[in-house]
Amino acid sequence: MFLSVLRSETAASPERMARALAGLRAYQGAPREQRADPMPAVHRAGRVSLRDYGGGGRPVVFVPSLINPPDILDHSPESSLLRWIAAQGFHTWLVDWGSPGSDDRDLDLAAHVERLLVPLLRALDEPPVLVGYCLGGTLALGAAAITPVAGVATIAAPWHFAGYGEGRPALAATWAAVQPAAAMLGVLPMEVLQAGFWQLDPARTIAKYEVFADLAPDSDAARAFVRLEDWANAGAPLPYAAAASLFEDCIANDLPGKGRWAIAGTVVDPLAFACPTVEFVSLTDRIVPAATAIGLADRRDLGAGHVGMIVGRSARARLWEPLANWIAALG
Repeated sequence: MFLSVLRSETAASPERMARALAGLRAYQGAPREQRADPMPAVHRAGRVSLRDYGGGGRPVVFVPSLINPPDILDHSPESSLLRWIAAQGFHTWLVDWGSPGSDDRDLDLAAHVERLLVPLLRALDEPPVLVGYCLGGTLALGAAAITPVAGVATIAAPWHFAGYGEGRPALAATWAAVQPAAAMLGVLPMEVLQAGFWQLDPARTIAKYEVFADLAPDSDAARAFVRLEDWANAGAPLPYAAAASLFEDCIANDLPGKGRWAIAGTVVDPLAFACPTVEFVSLTDRIVPAATAIGLADRRDLGAGHVGMIVGRSARARLWEPLANWIAALG
């Protein structure tokens, strides 16, 4: 799939193709750092666990996307949003979606909220603040519609899926091509989703490997690239029903944006929540374009990309500190 993108993007430039392939080989052969052990799982619901990152005071639960591993929020000792938030005086928790098994085949996105996420939230001593990243923000909004929470903050969370605009036909074609196989397997492999992301910005997909080809293998920039690409290329498959609801209910039919996404019989309307809400929106995001934003009254626009807003050099000033201040202001 990557080579197909490479051929289409560099057809007129054999030199670019050779350079990107050199970067790809360098990435494949780069040494990997030892990852820290995951924090303890205190509560469980099916395959999903709630990991305790410590800290005191108000519980803050981070809800990552279903698509990539949750450790982007605990990316490295220098760029761990979770550990930093815990150090600010909040009891910090992370939802770990785990790996789906055969019993998860029929769990759509709404069922992930109702049957897996909400029971974990109710296991806590008090209603938490939810912080949802990417599709995790969409799911956090679903949870807030059916269980008490102290507030909801979303980071690069899609809601008006019609905002994908010209990208929707390519995503629809991806789903049409893989849906029969996914139905047979009972899951949608993460690699298929990654290929869909590549199609949203194929030029950047190739350019970053061209740049990597010129980096010194032992440089901080090279190590950061490898760490981030390993995260982006990893992840558990999606249960078939979750994939179908993502591609059909959300991307194709935009049920959330049209006010027609319901969980446990309740239509999810973020604009009607009684609890405080805030959304952090990237103005340069290709994976979750700004046009897909929720439309909350408290919207914070950031000039950083989908991942850069979490782990980039300016992430602390642009996102971490405003998020912590917003949580603290809840009282």
